[in-house]
Amino acid sequence: MDFNQYSALALRTANTQQLQNQLAKLDNAALGLAGESGEIADHIKKHLYQGHPLDIPKLAKEAGDALWYLNLLADALGIPLEVLATMNIQKLEARFPGGVFSAERSMNRHEELE
Repeated sequence: MDFNQYSALALRTANTQQLQNQLAKLDNAALGLAGESGEIADHIKKHLYQGHPLDIPKLAKEAGDALWYLNLLADALGIPLEVLATMNIQKLEARFPGGVFSAERSMNRHEELE
């Protein structure tokens, strides 16, 4: 499945009665991303500090939920998810030429790349 297929299928499940304008989509996407990120962080915290098992399938499902909200954000911005992915790769390539991580380049980023 590519990003365009995912986007179309995922957006079918959006609550169109509540998400009738860009601001509502942006609000829902931002709050949803925060919530899903919190669920992921909480699961990892419980694993690291409270002895809970690391549940990879659960984390994968939460990551999928975060992707759903990221897709909603892309839709609200009028930018296809595939384009956001391409933009991010271009930013990373500018920051880390050849796709090779460098701690030096990470610590000394140029603002125009952000």
